[in-house]
Amino acid sequence: MSRPAQRRRREIRAQQDALQKQLGRKPNEKELADLLGMSANELVSAQTACEPMYFESLDEHYSDQSDVFADKSADSLEMLQDQETRLMLANAIAALPERLQMVTQLYFVEEMNLSEIAQVLEVSIPRIHQLKGQALDMLRDALDESIELL
Repeated sequence: MSRPAQRRRREIRAQQDALQKQLGRKPNEKELADLLGMSANELVSAQTACEPMYFESLDEHYSDQSDVFADKSADSLEMLQDQETRLMLANAIAALPERLQMVTQLYFVEEMNLSEIAQVLEVSIPRIHQLKGQALDMLRDALDESIELL
C-alpha cells in the first residue's frame, strides 16, 4: 500500500475512533462521512482505495478438476459431432421437395414470418403453416430422431 493511502487510512480510522468515543457506539457510514465532509459514497470509495491488497499464488488455488478453470469452448469431439449434425441436416433439407426447401429456407435462415413467406409464395398463411409443419415432419423422419428439431 502506498504511503498516501496508508496516511489516508490512518486519518479515517482516527476520525472513526474519535467519533466512536463521542457517541459511545460505532458510528454509521453517514455519521463518519459527515464528520469527514464527504458523501457516504465518497467515504466508501476512499475506504476501498485505502484497503491493502493481497496477492496469492494461482498455483495454490488451481485444480484440474475445478469448474472455475475449465475451458468452456467445445472440444474436438463436440466440434466433429456438430459438423456431422450440420451435414446430416443439410442432406435432409436437400432431400425435401423444392417448395418445402423454400419454406424451410425462408423461415429458418431468412427468419421471415409466416405472413411474409405467404406473400413471397403467393399462398395463404395457413397453407404456409401446413407446409412448414410438413417440412419439419419430413426432416424428423429423415433424421430418425438423431437430431432434436423444433
